[in-house]
Amino acid sequence: MSCGVAGDSPVLAEGLSRAHGALPREGAFPRGNEIQPESATRRRFLRGAALLGAGVTLARAPSLAAQAPALPGGPIAGLDALALSEAIRSRAMSCTEVMKAYLAQIETHNPRVNAIVSLRSASELLAEAKTCDAELARGQWRGWMHGMPYAAKDLVGVRGLRTSSGTPLTQGTVATSDSVFIGRIRAAGALFIGKTNVPEFGYGSQSYNPVFGVTRNAWDATRTSGGSSGGASVALALRMVPVADGSDMMGSLRNPAGWNNVIGFRPTLGTVPGDGPDYIDLLSTAGPMARNVPDAARLLSTMAGQDPRDPLSLDIDPARFAAPLETALRGLRIGWLGDYGGYLPMEEGVLPLCRKALASVEALGCTVSDASPGFDMSRLWQAWLVLRHWGAAAWARPLYQNPKTRAQLKPELVWEVEGGLGLTGEQVSEAMATRAKWYAAISALFERFDVLALPTAQVFPFDAATHWPQEVAGRAMDSYHRWMEVVIGGTMSGCPIVAVPAGFSVTGSPMGLQLIGPIRRDIELLRAGHVFSRAAGFLERTPPGL
Repeated sequence: MSCGVAGDSPVLAEGLSRAHGALPREGAFPRGNEIQPESATRRRFLRGAALLGAGVTLARAPSLAAQAPALPGGPIAGLDALALSEAIRSRAMSCTEVMKAYLAQIETHNPRVNAIVSLRSASELLAEAKTCDAELARGQWRGWMHGMPYAAKDLVGVRGLRTSSGTPLTQGTVATSDSVFIGRIRAAGALFIGKTNVPEFGYGSQSYNPVFGVTRNAWDATRTSGGSSGGASVALALRMVPVADGSDMMGSLRNPAGWNNVIGFRPTLGTVPGDGPDYIDLLSTAGPMARNVPDAARLLSTMAGQDPRDPLSLDIDPARFAAPLETALRGLRIGWLGDYGGYLPMEEGVLPLCRKALASVEALGCTVSDASPGFDMSRLWQAWLVLRHWGAAAWARPLYQNPKTRAQLKPELVWEVEGGLGLTGEQVSEAMATRAKWYAAISALFERFDVLALPTAQVFPFDAATHWPQEVAGRAMDSYHRWMEVVIGGTMSGCPIVAVPAGFSVTGSPMGLQLIGPIRRDIELLRAGHVFSRAAGFLERTPPGL
């Protein structure tokens, strides 16, 4: 939920960093800069990849989508990111073909859901794709994302692209540099096609704003996509991008991933560096989103790693996330947090659906048992409000104090700032102490469990015209984000969390499951999420009309 410029990083205009060098290459790809002859590798790939049929090149025509079989973008758009990367590297398909395929997907689906914004012209993008093809022909390879279409969340700086953050206050701002992890993605070879839509300043788990409008759910366009990474999750589900970045303060990776049947990963705080020192916002982080866990892990290997501009970034080897994720889960102990013993109101059907999804790994030899942190959850909520108000007031105070800009702020952000203006140091200190005690309670649970589980949201996707639910299960919601209280336990712990699909309601609405792992055990959690996702099988389902 919120995340964003405000929720994740107070960047109003642009990123503060330049591109970094590419990370180590994945062992599955050819090493060095040598490129194999196109004809042989293309024939071999086409024989081996079930998704690829004859004629991957789209015919030239005024409407790209009109020429495509099955998916508008043809079989190329159906490939997972790692398979797509290998196909490009081996020259089984050209970057130009890939760009045409994704532009066809966008042309067909984006007008209905409004997930991708600030889309660049096809002529510019195809010219960049041709440059990538020419590099491959010369034996040059930028990295695993070479020539891959990519849309960044509209809260981060991408050199040469607008960073609107969903607000009229900055909608015309063009970034002159890349945010830290965006620079790494660029260095890995990605071609930036545009941005993914967000709520205004990233506040609220409903992706609508006065600049671009509302982003609609991939499975039902009358419903919300969630947020703040709503555009990213919908673009993934509808095969408009291969992978995406998101950010998460209050479930902004987890909620939209669950509501669109894709993967969202919130890493341990510090795994993905920010754009500079931030000693106030210690709640939010950027992370990867994808159609499966291996793709998310591979993107994380590009985003992660220490950067001197962020003194709180972790000194880790990001290549660890590019390692194979296959593992055996037999003996894994899962603690079911559910609704925290009845504390949280839940829409009918959410809890049994998520608990049933865990049966797929019980069949693999895992154990699932009820878990309780033994903590006053209302106290945790109050601490959350203090820290969130405090962070909002820290960056948005100038906008609030200026009558002209205050009039353009959404009411929810005004409420956050006003809640922070009157806070005392003692109140902030007490909230931090509560957070520390919460971490101790979660750490104690990890002495008995390897993974903790609970839903990604307390309700199924609601009407896209509704800003936020006024009640859940008959209980009135006293703020615009109270209905997302289910995610704050994970956020306040700082632990890694993977959002995986948990199934569908009786009306076909997706729901996700949060799997929380111990601090800095990100790779182990990704492995568990991968095995769970494969066992549950929900990722194999695609949105209606795809």
